[in-house]
Amino acid sequence: MAPGTEVSPPLTMLDRNLRSKDNGSSLGGDNGDSESSKISKGARVQKPPRHLSVIHHSASTARLGFDLGTLALISPEQGKTAFLPVFRSGSCSEIGPKSRMEDEHICIDNLVSHFGASVKFPSPGAFYGVFDGHGGSDAAYFVKNNILKYIIDDKDFPVNVDKALKSAFLKADLALADSPSLDLSSGTTALTALIFGRSLLIANAGDCRAVLGKHGRAIELSRDHKPNCKTEQLRIEKLGGSVFDGYLNGQLSVARALGDWHMKGPKGSSNPLIAEPELQETILTKEDEFLIMGCDGLWDVMSSQCAVTITRKELMQHNDPEKCSRELVREALKRNTCDNLTVVVVCFSSDPPPSIEIPRTRVRRSISLEGLHVLKGALDTNI
Repeated sequence: MAPGTEVSPPLTMLDRNLRSKDNGSSLGGDNGDSESSKISKGARVQKPPRHLSVIHHSASTARLGFDLGTLALISPEQGKTAFLPVFRSGSCSEIGPKSRMEDEHICIDNLVSHFGASVKFPSPGAFYGVFDGHGGSDAAYFVKNNILKYIIDDKDFPVNVDKALKSAFLKADLALADSPSLDLSSGTTALTALIFGRSLLIANAGDCRAVLGKHGRAIELSRDHKPNCKTEQLRIEKLGGSVFDGYLNGQLSVARALGDWHMKGPKGSSNPLIAEPELQETILTKEDEFLIMGCDGLWDVMSSQCAVTITRKELMQHNDPEKCSRELVREALKRNTCDNLTVVVVCFSSDPPPSIEIPRTRVRRSISLEGLHVLKGALDTNI
């Protein structure tokens, strides 16, 4: 493990009996997703739709890097009432039906206490990551242990965190090629969340997903990089690659990943499989209650809105993000996921989410005199 890098406590592995211990579904109003839990064990699970119930942020590109001055933008007078998030997280990881575990993740709720005085961070600050490995766990384990170090050691940090994040992903990718102790055929997707004050910056390369729970609504903060995604397919074909049956060059089910140097060829050459992440910045508000980060083992069997509905319901009951992550994993296992499972839930408040009250509108219903006569006539006819 690289010095200065801390990983979350040992993962809590769910008991194999999870599939049968809890027969009660926690889905209450998940826009129809509960029906998929009735699929028989041998049935083929279709990936749920990602539209209708999901609201997307429109990220502004007109900014000078990642805004570390979000806290500074709040005046002393505003600071008394302005929303300032409190970070607390929980995680769960399970091997699922696979023969080996290739997922990794990291949770750091307080970067200031984690690094001490050696690195200057605005307070509060936090960092989270989910890494879905393939072809072995070498790449996922390496990236988990080194990605944060690459970020804070970058020359553009903390002035331009956007550039530092992109550079860190590419450095980690090249390091996987240079390390003689790592399997060159090992690769990993990478999803990270870096938070300073109210500024949340998501970086994603692959098909892990980050979803924000905003007062009960699901807001996707990342895009799944699947080879058959239209924009990714156009990029792949432009660089000489192909997509066959949803696989990049008939081999890989993701369009972006770190590692996989058996497919990328010599360093510096253009290749359809890239490690460059897509970034999305969000300024957190009081309505933003929690963040869900998960590998595709979760999203293959559950919609973003369903995950937010389950998490919010659980938080209202016990206010424990780790129990929420366990419940999401448990539900995915019930739905016969075919992959490893890793889920991280990050709360932005020490309080549970409030109840959502739907105001009742009084609608006066009336009937015209003509309509009353028609109704009277119909009733008289039936007597």
